[in-house]
Amino acid sequence: MKSNFQHIALARLCGWFGLTRQAYYQNSWQGISTSIEEELILKKALEIRKYHRRMGTRKLYELMQVYMEEHSIKMGRDGLFSLLAANNLLVRRRKRRIQTTYSSHWLRKYPNLVRNIELTGANQLWVSDITYWKISTGEHLYISFITDAWSHKIVGYHVAETMEAIESVAALKIALKGIEREKEINLIHHSDRGVQYCSSEYVSILKARQISISMTENGDPLENAIAERINGILKEEYLDCYEVTNLKEARQLLKESVDLYNIQRPHMSIGNKTPAIIHQSSTKPEKLWKNYYRQKPTFVKQEQDEEPIVNLC
Repeated sequence: MKSNFQHIALARLCGWFGLTRQAYYQNSWQGISTSIEEELILKKALEIRKYHRRMGTRKLYELMQVYMEEHSIKMGRDGLFSLLAANNLLVRRRKRRIQTTYSSHWLRKYPNLVRNIELTGANQLWVSDITYWKISTGEHLYISFITDAWSHKIVGYHVAETMEAIESVAALKIALKGIEREKEINLIHHSDRGVQYCSSEYVSILKARQISISMTENGDPLENAIAERINGILKEEYLDCYEVTNLKEARQLLKESVDLYNIQRPHMSIGNKTPAIIHQSSTKPEKLWKNYYRQKPTFVKQEQDEEPIVNLC
């Protein structure tokens, strides 16, 4: 038996073309129905990408499930890939890297504490990193991110014109505002061995709050895989899609982008839920914590959806 949604969709379709339902079935107008369904899917995809400009097809598919059900549209993920490809709407990942870590310094470096760690919830392990952001003027800004490894939620962030330690401290202070003091005792802060994280300003705050300090043991970015991945997502899917000419604009765009990432963007590694939901949840989804720091690091599986490219920015 057809659902109410199917009857409504068919009635609406027949009204558009001046047909009775009987004529619809007798004359095999299903092709027109398919075409209209595809138009609806494309319209919804572009609506989502108005804010998530480089969101991949797998995440689009997850976000569109309720919409497709409401409109009685049956389309699998492969079908969505094909439809977007036919309309030049797939997104290609960009590969580029600039070194932002200076670890050849005399400051004390700390051992790696997270190689065999098993997480059971949020605020047990924070991972930190600094990434560059090339804006429209050709200048580089630098973003400090602090991310909860369990939920993948960005809990602290700050953008500045330099990589001085005080700028990373600003991100740390934001992160600490969002956690209760008693939960800090079992928290580990993990980073590379950059001078910012080894500085007295940064280390003293962690020690004062009884937060354990962990650092990578070599220059391999896979030792801080989650933090590295967050850098790429924020820049590729959000920040690089907009024209920014000064620090004030950059700070506003970064805030909006972090909110979109935390609240709206589904994550395959956390069961296609959003970081904000997982961070507040007391239940463990089917697909969540995997220790990327054990043995030879295997890194977070890149959510590489596409091959062809359309310029959505």
